[in-house]
Amino acid sequence: MFGGEIARDAKVFVAGHRGMVGTSLVRLLEKEGFSNIVTRTSGELDLRDQAATNAFFAEERPEYVFIAAAKVGGILANASAQAAHLYDNLMIATNVIKASHDYGAKKVLNLGSSCIYPRICPQPIKEEYLMTGSLEQTNYGYAIAKIAAIHLCHALNERSQTRFISIMPCNLYGPNDNYDLRTSHVFPALIRKFVEAKENGDPTITMWGTGSPLREFMHADDVACASLFLMENYEGDEIVNIGWGKEISIRDLAQMIKRLVGYEGEIVHDTTKPDGTPRKVMDVSRLKNLGFTPSISLEEGVARTIEDFKAER
Repeated sequence: MFGGEIARDAKVFVAGHRGMVGTSLVRLLEKEGFSNIVTRTSGELDLRDQAATNAFFAEERPEYVFIAAAKVGGILANASAQAAHLYDNLMIATNVIKASHDYGAKKVLNLGSSCIYPRICPQPIKEEYLMTGSLEQTNYGYAIAKIAAIHLCHALNERSQTRFISIMPCNLYGPNDNYDLRTSHVFPALIRKFVEAKENGDPTITMWGTGSPLREFMHADDVACASLFLMENYEGDEIVNIGWGKEISIRDLAQMIKRLVGYEGEIVHDTTKPDGTPRKVMDVSRLKNLGFTPSISLEEGVARTIEDFKAER
């Protein structure tokens, strides 16, 4: 499936292995025959702690590093805790990237986010649009941390000829997502609301905003596949967008989830709540030209994720 550049007995560190993308990465690595996968829970290793991170790298000396660890959340969580999202993500990324450099990692894949791009941006979004306009105010702390991590990778590549790459996925979903309605993204929040409304016989469910924003969604398993593909096949310094290059309105996504759940009630829009960025779809030409195409369609992914949510409960 992949280029085979990485020896299957190489030591690979997956930072954030219990998160949505991290769990998908570990499953994929195991499936692909990797036999020396290193992980730590946040209780075992606080990646915000520079001394602890350096001590871990000095002991383990991982050869390849996937940075999937992050403090994440939806509009409410981001907007109400900008400082925490900025500080935590900045410390995690800079500590892991710098330690990877200092302790001889061969290659690092830094997992970013499409929220790094300007709020009002030409569509579809090309990689070169980074830092050409103002950020979305509801998640600027998270975005600034991710942008800083990209530039640290660039600076180290220029100074030390390291092979540190950064990828920017679209909105993600899949197993092991966060379904807490106070802190979750729109996708898991809608799944939980529709599943519970059907179980409880509720006549309505409430959605934030108008439902008009356009978003692009990709299953975490596809992101894991793209990550390993690029780790093995990409050496460039430019960031790479990860996605389908296809968009759907939040309103239409809600209707799809409603249909697949089998909920027969009504959707009520709370227009006192923010919509966020009006449109966000990725230009994935660079990814396609490198030879990667995702495989899990949105409808298939939604159906799988609904079943995953039910099973997790």
